[in-house]
Amino acid sequence: MNATTLQMDGLDQMSASVFDGYLVRKDLVRKYARQYPVPTYVVEFLLGRYCATVDEEEIAEGLQIVEKQLQNRTVKTGQEEVFIKQARDKGSVKLIDVVKAKLDTKSDCYYAEIPSLAIKDALIDDKLVDDHERMLTDGFYAEITLEYDAVVAQEKNGRPFRIASLRPIQMSKSDILDVLKRGRAEYSTEQWIDFMVRSIGLEPTALSDRAKYVVLLRMVPFVERNYNLVELGPRGTGKSHLFQQISPYSHLISGGKATVAKMFVNNASGQRGLVCQYDVVCFDEVSGVSFDQKDGVNIMKGYMASGEFSRGKESIRAEGGIVMVGNFDVDVEQQQRIGHLLSPLPAEMRDDTAFHDRIHAFAPGWDFPKLNPNEHLTNHFGLVSDFLSECWTNLRMLSRVSTLQNRVFFGGALSGRDIEAVNKTISGLLKLLFPDPDMEVSDEDLELLVRLALESRRRVKEQQKKCLKSEFRNTHFSFTMGVDGVEQFVATPELHSDAAIDGDPLPPGQVWAISPGSQESGPGLYRLEVTSGPGSNVRILNTPTPPGFRESVKIGEQNLYTQSKQLVGDRDPRAHEFSIQMRAMDNDHSGVGLGLPVLVALSSSLLERSTKGGMIIVGSLNLGGSVEMIPNPVAIAEVAIEKQAATLLMPVSARRQLNDLPDELWTKISIEFYKDAQDAFFKCLLD
Repeated sequence: MNATTLQMDGLDQMSASVFDGYLVRKDLVRKYARQYPVPTYVVEFLLGRYCATVDEEEIAEGLQIVEKQLQNRTVKTGQEEVFIKQARDKGSVKLIDVVKAKLDTKSDCYYAEIPSLAIKDALIDDKLVDDHERMLTDGFYAEITLEYDAVVAQEKNGRPFRIASLRPIQMSKSDILDVLKRGRAEYSTEQWIDFMVRSIGLEPTALSDRAKYVVLLRMVPFVERNYNLVELGPRGTGKSHLFQQISPYSHLISGGKATVAKMFVNNASGQRGLVCQYDVVCFDEVSGVSFDQKDGVNIMKGYMASGEFSRGKESIRAEGGIVMVGNFDVDVEQQQRIGHLLSPLPAEMRDDTAFHDRIHAFAPGWDFPKLNPNEHLTNHFGLVSDFLSECWTNLRMLSRVSTLQNRVFFGGALSGRDIEAVNKTISGLLKLLFPDPDMEVSDEDLELLVRLALESRRRVKEQQKKCLKSEFRNTHFSFTMGVDGVEQFVATPELHSDAAIDGDPLPPGQVWAISPGSQESGPGLYRLEVTSGPGSNVRILNTPTPPGFRESVKIGEQNLYTQSKQLVGDRDPRAHEFSIQMRAMDNDHSGVGLGLPVLVALSSSLLERSTKGGMIIVGSLNLGGSVEMIPNPVAIAEVAIEKQAATLLMPVSARRQLNDLPDELWTKISIEFYKDAQDAFFKCLLD
């Protein structure tokens, strides 16, 4: 068979020079993976052996060998007797299959099962079992030499089959991590992310940044010990693909059915279970997860928390991570209205906040597109899966949390468990993107990983809050880069609605405000965003600038100069240049009557202080600094309630007019009053 010629792009060309001998064309992998009854990594193992090159002639020659081996060594349905006949005629046959083993206590011998040939009693030497203990759980793929002894076959109850040798389908070179580290140094972070995405068979140019982040989170359990991940999302987004097809160190439990003996330990034989034998154990279709014993979920809950489980008096440690993937039958916004985002979990886990606490990250599967083979699967080069999976398993040895030392500080809303979870996610992401611990990680790259880790843990926390609001009230996760950095808050995008304002504190220089509006449009919600730096003026970024907003900025600016001592102390506003942008959230785009919110945003930016989340500021100033009367406070309060604000800050002169606000609306918002601009500013600042 001839390989179709590939148009190599810049990433292919770079990778060909950096990882020569460790690359494979992913479109070739898919072709053979569909033709033969073996996982992707088995096909890649062979392609990596014979086709790890970018030379088209060598690829074509290698493909002929690979195709011949797959034809001759994989057993398709209906061919079982052909292979058994070959073993009988020639004395042995080579094949590629899963090999499983168990001890026969009557004869004190191990017997192997070869599923594709329906053989359950092939004799296997103790040494082979000792060297490859995974065959005692659910088995693994290997190149097997199966012998047939005609003399034994003629004996009563004779067992003529024997596994003479086997070679696991995985790479065994010892220096592969050095190869990965050296290669990574040649890529930018963005290029490396795209190359990693290609290496698992996806095409990064067809994915959004958010979708790539989901892919990275799926990879973390492979490089971080005892890492627990949940991903829920629409059907057909390839959630389980990575855990079934890419690595021999992961095991997929389809349908979610598990036994305590298989997962943890068999008390009768003492045989260790899947979490001891694999780096990752993934439950597919998590809604169906169930155990054969009542305490199965509790054993798993204990294991997810500590990495240990008990067998009688003995405590056993293991390092396998638990991954749960499942489907939403409704969209995310509807799911949040009718319940919470962990609702697809089985009943014993669904509302158990203690179980939720064991989940280190919740990947937003809804950010990943439904897979279209022609669009989302790559035809370019990526790392051979067995090389990649071997690197991943080697990366598990060390934690990378020390990278955060004196560089990142977490806010007070994170509990000890939250910090542990976020640290594990960041450590895993650092290993994936910077496999060499000596490689410098820029503040920009580190901040990206910190935000991703905080968001994926906060998503867990928000579901806990929906189950038990009194205990999980504060979910405003934040971090500070460096000792002198500004506190930054990290939200989960799915909680944001265009019809509502965020409850998270806003970064310095940002405020929510309502303008009284005009007769045509009525009151409107705005978000003002100010940044400051060296200079000496105020620049409005909106073009064209509405006259009403220009006037509001002029008034806010003049009041900052005249009241600077009371508002910002010894900081000189005239020695700073401010850039201000107005984002109109409603029909009103005039920006009229926003003098006080502009003043608050300018002052907050200068002091580098965050403003309270969920708070809307209302107030019109004049050039002399006096607060003007608001013509329509009841209409403004109704807009604030519609936008789901927690607090509305208004001038005290509006208090009497607000008596007309209906009683049922008073219970939906907290209204605070201020007497002057200084009072308003300090009531806006985060404590």
